[in-house]
Amino acid sequence: MSNPVLELRGVAKTYNKGQVNAVQVLQSIDLTVEPGEAVALVAPSGAGKSTLLHIAGLLDVPDAGDVRICGVEMQGRSDRRRTAVRRQDVGFVYQFHHLLPEFTALENVTLPQLANGIGRAEAQARAADLLCRVGVEARADHRPAALSGGEQQRVAVCRALANEPKLLLADEPTGNLDPETSDHVFDALMELVRGSGLSAVIATHNMELAARMDRVLRMEKGVLIPA
Repeated sequence: MSNPVLELRGVAKTYNKGQVNAVQVLQSIDLTVEPGEAVALVAPSGAGKSTLLHIAGLLDVPDAGDVRICGVEMQGRSDRRRTAVRRQDVGFVYQFHHLLPEFTALENVTLPQLANGIGRAEAQARAADLLCRVGVEARADHRPAALSGGEQQRVAVCRALANEPKLLLADEPTGNLDPETSDHVFDALMELVRGSGLSAVIATHNMELAARMDRVLRMEKGVLIPA
């Protein structure tokens, strides 16, 4: 039996505001995501969902608890090891695309692969295939400024999946788009997730989008609750 792709056990995080006030953002979070499972995370702004995703993706360290990626415990691992796991096993999509403005769509999807040691020809071929699968192949040689918001976000999805991660983390990936474009981008995202067989945790305010996933969790006061 394969290991869960993501395990959080007793994860807690507190932020200090000034010298006196402390805000506990996450309270003993437990979460298991199985291979191929898509989990929706629904929470209002400020509820801690971004903090949870950052910890799950090894961008932040919890004050307490354990994080396991593909069965490997991350507590106590060096920054170099955490970076390697993040680069190889985790893909991120944010509300804003964060594409590199001086590079084309194809180059934005190729670059993460080059950084991971993939040869240029292979990286470009995979980038072109991903762009084709989300319907923006005709825009491959355009820089982000020449793309629409929906096209930019589709390219960002492709970039997140460029290194064939086992886990996709998405923080309001359609939150900056109009409803129709949001629906198209989400469809493209889920088609890639299902087609690749990877696991995903996707934060969204949109309950209609959340309902398309395998499981919906709600975050309230730093605690996860089944929706």
